[in-house]
Amino acid sequence: MHDWPLSSNLGPLGALPTAPSLARGFVSEVLEGWHLSELASTTELVASELAANVVRAATGPDGKPVYDDEGGLPLLWLRLLSDRDRLMIEVWDNLPTMFGAPVVQQANPDDESGRGLKMVDTLSEDWGWESVDGWDGKRVWAVLNMAASRPNTGEGLAAGE
Repeated sequence: MHDWPLSSNLGPLGALPTAPSLARGFVSEVLEGWHLSELASTTELVASELAANVVRAATGPDGKPVYDDEGGLPLLWLRLLSDRDRLMIEVWDNLPTMFGAPVVQQANPDDESGRGLKMVDTLSEDWGWESVDGWDGKRVWAVLNMAASRPNTGEGLAAGE
């Protein structure tokens, strides 16, 4: 098991349209506290997309939230982990597996959605999802290589390199 000395959690959040914005704000605050603000824009984008996918899955065709049999709103949790070389973004939800697994889609030029996981795939070193024993929902994760995300200042390069 990989050791992630930095860890911060948000949630539970209702799977409502405000959740992606809350995810972005959480990422910004945590990364500032970890002195990793330069990674905020990419991390915010990935976290927001993963949260938006939960919201989309928890929304009916009429645009309203889909409640469970007990009248409960679907929930999501966000966790950031870092070992200072890599940053992991996890989004957990409690949606039943019948709502489906995240899949990269090939959107048509006229489509208004369907590009988010392609973007996550492009921006991350690796990503995936899993169902977890004892958990009704799933965990979707993405790993960002922090060295690749940091701006290259050119320091330490010899002339001509």
